[in-house]
Amino acid sequence: MATVEELREKLRKPLELELAGGCQNRAVAGGMDRLLMNLARPFPKVREVLRDYAALDETGRADKLREALALLQPEPVTAAPARRAPARVAPPAPSADTQVPPDAPVDRVNFGPQGPKKLRGLGLHTLRDLLHAYPRRHEDRRALPNLVDVEDGQKVTVSGVVVSKNRRTPKPKMLILEVTLEDPYGQRVKCTWFNQPWAEKQLSVGSRLIVTGRAKRFGRSVQIGAEYFEREDDAEGSLSTARIVGVYEAQEGVSQDFLRKAAHTALTSVPLDDYLPGAWRRQYGLTDLADALWGMHFPTDEDHLTRARERLRFDEYLFLELRLLLQGEDGVLLGKRFLADGRDIERFEGSLPFQFTGAQRRVLHEVADDMRSEKQMARLVQGDVGSGKTAVAACALYLAVRDGYQGALMAPTEILARQHFKNLAGYLEPLGVRVGLLIGAMTPKQKAEMQATIANGLIDVVVGTQALIQESVRWANLGLAVIDEEHRFGVLQRRKLLADRPDVLVMSATPIPRSLALTAYGDLELSVIDELPPGRTPIETKLIQDTHRRQAYGFVMRQIREGRQAYVVTSLIEENENLELLAATQLADDLKVILPDARIDLLHGKMSAAEKDEVMDRFRRREFDVLVSTTVIEVGVDVPNATVMVIENAERFGLSQLHQLRGRVGRGSAQSYCVLIAGEHSQKTRKRLKIIEGSTDGFVIAEADLKLRGPGEIRGTRQSGLPDLQLGDIVNDVDVIEDARALAKHILAHDPKLEHPRLTYLRQELQARSAHVAIREVI
Repeated sequence: MATVEELREKLRKPLELELAGGCQNRAVAGGMDRLLMNLARPFPKVREVLRDYAALDETGRADKLREALALLQPEPVTAAPARRAPARVAPPAPSADTQVPPDAPVDRVNFGPQGPKKLRGLGLHTLRDLLHAYPRRHEDRRALPNLVDVEDGQKVTVSGVVVSKNRRTPKPKMLILEVTLEDPYGQRVKCTWFNQPWAEKQLSVGSRLIVTGRAKRFGRSVQIGAEYFEREDDAEGSLSTARIVGVYEAQEGVSQDFLRKAAHTALTSVPLDDYLPGAWRRQYGLTDLADALWGMHFPTDEDHLTRARERLRFDEYLFLELRLLLQGEDGVLLGKRFLADGRDIERFEGSLPFQFTGAQRRVLHEVADDMRSEKQMARLVQGDVGSGKTAVAACALYLAVRDGYQGALMAPTEILARQHFKNLAGYLEPLGVRVGLLIGAMTPKQKAEMQATIANGLIDVVVGTQALIQESVRWANLGLAVIDEEHRFGVLQRRKLLADRPDVLVMSATPIPRSLALTAYGDLELSVIDELPPGRTPIETKLIQDTHRRQAYGFVMRQIREGRQAYVVTSLIEENENLELLAATQLADDLKVILPDARIDLLHGKMSAAEKDEVMDRFRRREFDVLVSTTVIEVGVDVPNATVMVIENAERFGLSQLHQLRGRVGRGSAQSYCVLIAGEHSQKTRKRLKIIEGSTDGFVIAEADLKLRGPGEIRGTRQSGLPDLQLGDIVNDVDVIEDARALAKHILAHDPKLEHPRLTYLRQELQARSAHVAIREVI
């Protein structure tokens, strides 16, 4: 939003131009009255001085202009008084006999002979679509500039009389129309139209035009590539000049003028009933829906546009959070109710060879509070590599078992499932908890025996892969389901495990910025383990150029001679398994030359899951020294003896992905290293990779990654259903997202199916905005 000083300066310039031009009432398209209606709104004394400007003679006008300019001098710095909100102008409402419902097709309203076809070509099929097709930007066309001040490339609106006209066809099928305008102060500007023959009849000498376009300076002269124009005698009441003007996404054959008129027609045809009751709007400081929609399409001033953006951005997040929270089959679900006794937490911690960190204790108490509630727990526990998520999950499983329930932990791969089984057995079996494993690699007999044990309740905690959700698995009393790296599973896969409505704990070692977690994982409460156990040695990270590769691999060889192992990861610009295999094979062959004494093996995308597991198992057993891979090495896999991670062409990875790769080392007690080899040497690339070199905090890195790449490219978020936002900015909107989420949770806690009469419009709006079939069924 513009500051008072910026607004003062915007108003001062046209007044000075008007005074310098002889007070002809032409410095502003539509005259001084239009300026007073728009740009002068925050300055009531100026508006009062200039109120009857058009009726005065030139001498009277000059006196009034000087008085107004004196009022616009910067005020001395004093304690700022409380700022009054500008008066709102009530938007025109459609009459009852012409009202059309928002879900009506665009054919129901008169948009001209080809209007509905044009709108449908832009994907706008209903009036609601049109109302929410917001301008992608806004231009201030309230005051016309002095051509002396126009900069090269600046978008400007100018006014003047056509003094000459020229028509050129430099080559076949190319028409150039050139018009010279003279503004009220005698300055001339050339305006150019390319291949717009329809405009020629309207560009007659002597006619008065208002032209908008991009300026090109040639010394002291200015040329404008015309994008929009209209005759000045048509400008009164124009939607495209003398105001803040919206610029829309369009395509060839659909003009901005048409889209503005279409938006205005929709706004005056549809009853803009607000789906947010007044109490909620007041609680969150939001304007009403009609004011917001008019302010987005046709703002009266900067304040109007700002409050419109704030309301409509809040709505985007509110409907996103409602959609996510309603993804369960019955809205707010009842789950199991555990005692989750604090003495059991103390007993579990007392059996550990270490103490919980403060962050682990805080998260564990959040989990225990959820388990005591009758509502089904749905919580995401985030934590960087080594922060102790598994120990927290193990304690939660222990609490479930102590209350007579079974627990499950589902991992995305068999090697991770076996690793979790080993860790949970170490945590829980000394406390009398029976831990079992169910994975696809087991024989049919082993699977049948484990399934019978689960069904009979003779096993307390079962660790497995998707084998846990096979139809043949029956639970005696499943109370808690822990899902590791949930974004690796589909929604339907997850729901099979949740059929008995256990409490759900999701673990992720992929640091996600809070704003993204609240949207990508909006159906889950969020806990963060943001503290590492004491005594961990940070991984040393070094960024080098590819011209120093041999030194990097010399260091790798020294680590191998000390009995250590190394990962080497390469990347491709194109995702192609054949090229991936070729690149990995080529890199492995190169390393056999560079590292002749090292034992080298390969992991690539064409391998089956079992083959990948077998390679990782051999690497863990130290049967070879260097693992070359082009795939993301499994999150959570422990190879404590691996102390070096070399990442070739590091610039091709996102920062969060680099951090995840780096986390494959540093699993043991020895100092570990990550070497980033950059094949591209630009300052921009170096600056980006320096972030990962200088920080080991996954959340700091994830925030930087989000700012650099945007939410759509962060790994795993597309699968979560996160939509493209028109107004929302996930990088900077944490407070707005949290407010919208709080309201969404409040609404559904009191009315899970939005059945109350006062939520009728909210329910209809959610159904209209949502493409998710399950939500339509829920509400």
